[in-house]
Amino acid sequence: MRDMGIRGKIALVTGASSGIGKAAAIALAREGAKVALVGRSLPALEEVAAQIRSENGVAEAVPADITKEAEAKKCIEKTVEIFGGLDILVNAAGIIATGSIENTTLEQWDAMFNINTRAVFYLSQLALPYLIERKGNIVNVSSVNGLRAFPNVLAYCVSKAAVEQLTRCAALELAPKGVRVNAVNPGVTITNLHRRSGMSEEQYAQFLERSKTTHPLGRVGRPEEIADVILFLASPHAGWITGASYVVDGGRSQTCLR
Repeated sequence: MRDMGIRGKIALVTGASSGIGKAAAIALAREGAKVALVGRSLPALEEVAAQIRSENGVAEAVPADITKEAEAKKCIEKTVEIFGGLDILVNAAGIIATGSIENTTLEQWDAMFNINTRAVFYLSQLALPYLIERKGNIVNVSSVNGLRAFPNVLAYCVSKAAVEQLTRCAALELAPKGVRVNAVNPGVTITNLHRRSGMSEEQYAQFLERSKTTHPLGRVGRPEEIADVILFLASPHAGWITGASYVVDGGRSQTCLR
């Protein structure tokens, strides 16, 4: 097994209670990183922490609603207090909801941007003094929807497109300070994202089945497959990569609407 070179590094992962965030936290811990698990549900975070510790990893649950400025600030400060610094920030928390240009309300728009874009910006800004000090890096979990337009998920697509530009702009600005900023762009991946948008289990099963036809590789993704790319981007092996968006989508972004 190739050593990813992050043993002893300190990572903060948002959305760490499930899905891609959870998979990323576990992958980082397995490589020897000390991981702060950030999310709103303390019991869920504690379950992930217990799993990591059962494999002799190091993790601490840091519950926070990152859409609230005081809690976002506190989760950064708590991570530094517990572990002594910060090397890697993984912005994996996110939500999705249906809605078009005709029926998306301002409340829905604001909720989408608050978690998918505003929190990514603010946490990154708060983390910068520590990342600059240790020449660390940021990995943002974007989406294929940030690169391609899809109907009836307007606010989600636009919020993720904003993450794409945030990634590129921050990468340019922070390169002279030795901090890298990159993004991963998953296609449909088996997580709780769509379930939490209001899909029933039957609707979600139908959605996953249809997604087999819209992804050229003929299946949906697993969180661990996205986590593998996050791990690479967070590691020294990606030391000459910044401002990049890595598509991990089974070929979905190569297709036309169908």
